[in-house]
Amino acid sequence: MATTTSSTSSKEQLTTTQISPNQPDAFQGTPSYTVPGLTIEQGAAAAAALQRILNTYNDLHLTLKHVHWNVVGPNFISVHEMIDPQVETIRGYADDVAERIATLGSSPQGTPGALVEQRDWDDYSIGRAGAIEHLAALDAVYVGVIQSIRKAAEETEELDDVTNDLLIGHLHEIEQFHWFVRAHLENAGGVLSTTGETTEKGSAKAATS
Repeated sequence: MATTTSSTSSKEQLTTTQISPNQPDAFQGTPSYTVPGLTIEQGAAAAAALQRILNTYNDLHLTLKHVHWNVVGPNFISVHEMIDPQVETIRGYADDVAERIATLGSSPQGTPGALVEQRDWDDYSIGRAGAIEHLAALDAVYVGVIQSIRKAAEETEELDDVTNDLLIGHLHEIEQFHWFVRAHLENAGGVLSTTGETTEKGSAKAATS
């Protein structure tokens, strides 16, 4: 998953009330109900924020698995084995988010077509490469992911405590995963080799220069 700063084109984000017509049985219009204590409009707004995070999580766990398959070099086994627990956790978080969207009365969109249509970032840009290159690129990925979750958490802070609490809970583990990645890129003085880089390829190049 690339950060939004490296995207070559920006696609308009669709919400649960604006689903592409080429998707079969797509959810249309405002939901007819939501959880007690929220208005239908509030429930729809919370679900829309969560749909963006669902897209983020679905892209992230696929990206992480891609890294798991394509990392090579002396640090192969440590990175290969570090990635899989992250994949499983993010898959679980995607399920949490999708079920919250459904609980709010909206329809979670989890198809590959919905992800490609709704996202505003490009595919992960590193193929078969060494551990440090992939970890440096993942640093940029996690920056984008964490920024997206924090934005959604801010959007739902006054809107829905339960949705906000869900996102904040996810941040704890995801920020720790980011630390695991960054620990490989940090020198003894605490300086990251990727400092100042905002793209996957730029980060990978900086970390191996």
